[in-house]
Amino acid sequence: MLLEALDAQIEQDVRHALDEDIGNGDISAQLIPENTTWKASVYSCEDAIVCGRNWFDAVFHHLDEHADILWYVADGDAIAPHQVICTLKGPARCLLSGERTALNFLQTLSGTATIAHQYAKRLKGFDTRILDTRKTIPGLRRAQKYAVRCGGCHNHRLGLYDAFLIKENHIAAAGSIKAAVEAAQKLKPELMIEVEAEDLDELQQALDAGANRVLLDNFTPDQIKQAVALNSARAELEASGNITLDNIRAYAETGVDYISIGALTKHVTAIDLSMRFD
Repeated sequence: MLLEALDAQIEQDVRHALDEDIGNGDISAQLIPENTTWKASVYSCEDAIVCGRNWFDAVFHHLDEHADILWYVADGDAIAPHQVICTLKGPARCLLSGERTALNFLQTLSGTATIAHQYAKRLKGFDTRILDTRKTIPGLRRAQKYAVRCGGCHNHRLGLYDAFLIKENHIAAAGSIKAAVEAAQKLKPELMIEVEAEDLDELQQALDAGANRVLLDNFTPDQIKQAVALNSARAELEASGNITLDNIRAYAETGVDYISIGALTKHVTAIDLSMRFD
C-alpha cells in the first residue's frame, strides 16, 4: 500500500483523533502564554521498527502549519534505545496539545511494523509470504496495513469488498462450496475467490469448484504437506490458525504459498517512545 494513496486517510485519522482528544479546546495548554515557542525531541526507549511519520507530522501541522519537524529516520528503519528519531520546534501550545495524539499514532504503528518485522525475519530465505488479516484496530485498518508492509510482510484483502473469502457460514448458507464459488464467479468474476477448507475433502471441493486460493484453517504442518501434494499447484494455498513466531518456519517448510497472521495487527504492543521538551 503506497503512502501517497493514504493522504486522505491520514487526514481523516488525524482529524478524528484530535477531535476525540482536544474536543472544544485544550484547557491545560491555555495556561502557557500564546506566543511561547518550544523545542522538543522524540527518543526511542527500545529496539523497534519506525512507522507513522506522516500521521505524526499531520497532527502538529493540523494544529499549526508552521510547526517544524526534522526526522532522522524513515518509516521501516530500525531504531535503538536512547536514539533521537526526530526533533520539533513550534508554538508551545501546539506541541503540548499534539504530543499524546502524535505519539499514539507513532507508537502504535511502530508496534505493528515491529511485530511484522519479527515474523518476516523468521521466514528469510523462504518463498512463503506472510499476510495480515482484517483483525485490525477499528478505524486504523489502512494505517496498520501500511505498517505491516513497513515491517516486511504483505497485505491480504482490505475489507469485505475487494476479494471473496468464503467461510463455513457462507458455505452453509449457499448449500455447498461449489454453489458458493459459482455465485461469487457470477457476482464479481474479476475478483479473487478464496475458500476456507477445514480438511482435505473441503480442499478438493474448493479446487474442483475453481477457487483461486484455499485457506487451510488450523491445518498442522503435516496436513499442509498433504494439501500441497493434493493441490498440485492448481490454486494458491494459505495457512492460518495457531501459527506463531515459534512454529512459523515449520509451516513455511511445507511449501505453502501464504501464511496469514492475525497477531500482526491484533496483538500489538505500542513501542515506548518519549517526547522531551528542551
